[in-house]
Amino acid sequence: MDMQWLDDVLVLLEEGNLTRAAARRNITQPAFSRRIRSFEDWLGVTVLERGTNRVEISSALVTNESEIRSLVSRIRDLRTKIVHFDPGSSTISIAAQHAPIVSTFPDMALRAKHYRPALKIRLRAGNLRDCVTMFLRGETSLLLCYESEAAGPLAFAPSVRRALWGLDYLIPVVGGSLRYIVKENKDIAADTPAIVYPDNSYFGEVLNKAQRPFSTQGHSVNPVCETAFSSGIKELALKGIGVGWLPFSMAYRELGSGQLISLANRFGKEPLEVAIYADTANQMAVSLLDVWTPNTP
Repeated sequence: MDMQWLDDVLVLLEEGNLTRAAARRNITQPAFSRRIRSFEDWLGVTVLERGTNRVEISSALVTNESEIRSLVSRIRDLRTKIVHFDPGSSTISIAAQHAPIVSTFPDMALRAKHYRPALKIRLRAGNLRDCVTMFLRGETSLLLCYESEAAGPLAFAPSVRRALWGLDYLIPVVGGSLRYIVKENKDIAADTPAIVYPDNSYFGEVLNKAQRPFSTQGHSVNPVCETAFSSGIKELALKGIGVGWLPFSMAYRELGSGQLISLANRFGKEPLEVAIYADTANQMAVSLLDVWTPNTP
């Protein structure tokens, strides 16, 4: 099988149209169609339903799009490992939420490089659901994520080991010109603009459950911006766009310098755990877990 057939199929699924897909692949439509037919010949079934003046993509192909993407990614990873093989080094893949990549992973990377100088790290960022999916599919050997005490740890098979990197907590912060409307007791008007998390994001779910003000659409009088990216919320809060909830580890420097003001004394803070999950079948993953959490039983 030619790998470019899978790339062709993915572009076709994205475009939903042979002409546009061929243009993206920089070939003529007849040539693109021939490559799709070659893929069908290899597969043994048709993936396009060809009719008069119309072509429809089979539901079997659409349903398995994520599996095709996963396969392409894993084949490319394997090719890279073979081409750049170095017996003195290893590459480990980690699925990680966006927030801990910014707030805690830099320190983890430094510690890993100290004990494993030749180690290469491949980070796969995503929301929690996507990260868990990548981990369960075997696309990564480690999972780094925030977990709420209220929600409890994720449920995995006994072959997966959990360890705790450390503790963190979400706090409401304000910056820019909004710093000057904060009262002495760290209170602030209920209609102050807020930068909020979507209800279906992990932090949104955690803060909604705790009914924290200024956190989501339903718990904010004046939500002016919604985003699942806490790093984006931090930058917006620094500009004075609104109140935002951030992991303390992401904001402590700005809190120390006065660029951000914590409102936690008035509106509370939401405890978080920084958890790492390792596939015990991967010895390097287990070794890193020991490096990162040496005192974990």
